[in-house]
Amino acid sequence: MEKLRTHIEQVTPLSDEEFDYIKTFFTLKKVRKNQFLIHDGDEIKHEYLVLQGIYKVFYVDNDGKEHILQFARENWWMSDYTAYFKQQASTMFIECLEEGEVLSLTLLGREKLAADLHKMEHFFRVKLTNGYIALQKRILLLLSSTPQQRYEEFSRLYPDLLQRIPKKYIAEFLGVSRETLSRLYSNGGK
Repeated sequence: MEKLRTHIEQVTPLSDEEFDYIKTFFTLKKVRKNQFLIHDGDEIKHEYLVLQGIYKVFYVDNDGKEHILQFARENWWMSDYTAYFKQQASTMFIECLEEGEVLSLTLLGREKLAADLHKMEHFFRVKLTNGYIALQKRILLLLSSTPQQRYEEFSRLYPDLLQRIPKKYIAEFLGVSRETLSRLYSNGGK
């Protein structure tokens, strides 16, 4: 649970008593490689904080094509947020790409923490705002840049992920073919 405390304290300091209360809302879950945390159609009761591992959050369209919305790594949050906040069935999948661990938090737990501790309301607002900003940047990058520019930006922001994620998933995330990614990768993005 020390990772959780460190993660929260990057946004707001906590007393020992506050953290003792906060940690009661979280459940540790070990996740195997290739295990799914969420399937399309699941009732979504949790959001997850990644303690260890890499996860892919994706959607499968009517033609069976996979669309990766997010990779989540250590200290990142993930869920099907539409389903989580609206308490409805998921339209997404979350798959673990490496052996991992997550902390899960229910919506009821999140709401109670935010109501009981202003620090946690502030923490969740900061995390949600940062996630929204990252999502907007990703959408703009997909809409207005070349494959080379998308690859360069991904490489700049997440150099460690290039070694941890299979190239076919990186290509999918960037919206390019596997062949295009291989060409960009072998040219160092140039």
